[in-house]
Amino acid sequence: MTPRQSPLRHDHELRAAARHLGRRRFLTLTGAAAALAFTVNLPGAGTAAAAELDPARIADDPFTLGVASGDPLPGSVLLWTRLAPAPFQPDGGLPARRVPVAWEVALDEDFRRIVRRGTTTAHPEFHHTVHAQVDGLAENRVYHYRFRTGGWISPAGRTRTAPGTGAKVTGLTFGVVSCQRYDQGYWTPYRHLAREDVDVVFHLGDYLYEYAVNSAAGARGYATGTLPDVFNRETVTLEDYRLRYALYKTDADLAAAHAAHPFVVTWDDHETENNYADDTPENSVPPEEFLLRRAAAYRAYWENMPLRRPQLPEGPDLRLYRRLHWGRLAQFDVLDTRQYRSNQAYGDGWQFPGPDSEDPSRTMTGDAQERWLIDGWHRSGALWNVVPQQVTFSRRYNSTELPSRVSMDAWDGYPASRERVLAGAEAAGIENLMVLTGDVHVHYGFDIKRDFADEGSRTLGTEIVATSVSSGGNGSAQPANWATLMAANPHLRFYNGQRGYVTVTLGRQAARADFRTVPYVTTPDAPLTTAASFVTEVGDQGLRPA
Repeated sequence: MTPRQSPLRHDHELRAAARHLGRRRFLTLTGAAAALAFTVNLPGAGTAAAAELDPARIADDPFTLGVASGDPLPGSVLLWTRLAPAPFQPDGGLPARRVPVAWEVALDEDFRRIVRRGTTTAHPEFHHTVHAQVDGLAENRVYHYRFRTGGWISPAGRTRTAPGTGAKVTGLTFGVVSCQRYDQGYWTPYRHLAREDVDVVFHLGDYLYEYAVNSAAGARGYATGTLPDVFNRETVTLEDYRLRYALYKTDADLAAAHAAHPFVVTWDDHETENNYADDTPENSVPPEEFLLRRAAAYRAYWENMPLRRPQLPEGPDLRLYRRLHWGRLAQFDVLDTRQYRSNQAYGDGWQFPGPDSEDPSRTMTGDAQERWLIDGWHRSGALWNVVPQQVTFSRRYNSTELPSRVSMDAWDGYPASRERVLAGAEAAGIENLMVLTGDVHVHYGFDIKRDFADEGSRTLGTEIVATSVSSGGNGSAQPANWATLMAANPHLRFYNGQRGYVTVTLGRQAARADFRTVPYVTTPDAPLTTAASFVTEVGDQGLRPA
């Protein structure tokens, strides 16, 4: 298998091997669950044809996992919920029957001016999740929504539609978040984000972590025995991933953020397995075996995220990269830097660059996604071109002495791929480029240089790296390597190691990034601080203190 293949490329033999392996080796996966991991078309047989459940028979609140919305388009929103009266049970507390779910969208939070309503079905094949696409709405408008089934009404959510692609929009504010490990702290940053006046939130990966969570929830310090043993194992099977999403979505602060704002999501590695690359896992297992796990992870991801139908997975493949617009102000090219990448060079980690990492054939995005990105820039009429993605894009040395080690998991481990992207942006005439990044559990602010080896080269754009919500524990404002990284990387304008998120405001003259932090996450109710604010001007890129 070459490292630069197009998406949706796994051949029939590999799929068949994975199906066979699922029945033969993964004893915790039933034959039906293994089949579901690979057969993800709309339900049309089996339990999908079973009798419909009378919603009046649902005795307990089925909306325990809240509501969400996502991928706002002009005049259209995607609404999400999942029915789970008993979220920590594998079946969610419901029988394998179809359940009708009504939804309604209103102009006001009291739902007196309802503008759209309808009914959809929560299928057991999709773990009773609901993905309701609501069209025919006004452009660039705030709406309120909720679901009903039986005698139960969900919490209300607030969402919005995008402006028309040709609209002359004067401003947009969005949040940027990443990396929320449940057992490493409380998600107080989400509580603060829920109160922010933002139009949309970009989640850049590690929504889920595959590692075991003990009954005390690790650093959260619950009373021993609070969480059931089903979480005290690494996620491998479809049931494992589904249950882990249930655990995460019971967090009240996360639920509040989802209810307050539409999300645009993309994954990184931990939604499946740490630092995997395409079909190469972290651990030494056959690709067929890993692809079965990847299929389960991708299936559970789609089920639990506010994603539209084009993102429905096909076995171990899911096209997550996609393009959104905010009038003529901004084009968002959401990337997937996990599914199509070449394997990390030199065994991963921080290594000295060399012929293997600098091989021109290596790719971070795969050929198809790379062409899609650059072709989209050539057609873009937006003032700002924003790239939400996962891993650090800018060069990052960890020593002032050369040669310096670099991260083989970040774009530094794929310099030829980065060069093609930068050359593509330059050729397309992109003047106001912004890359959004997660993964590293710290706030960074970078100037993106056309040539990182030449400090005086042109600044093509800026990179805003959002710290984690909780991953890594409390952190510190100046980590131990702060002085070294600031000295070794002149294009690094800001570095903070606390938890939090970023808000970004795009305008016609400039963009502003506010790096929000909390002092601790190992206990709840931390206050919020703006650690620093920077601006970058239209036509004159580069971060400057606000």
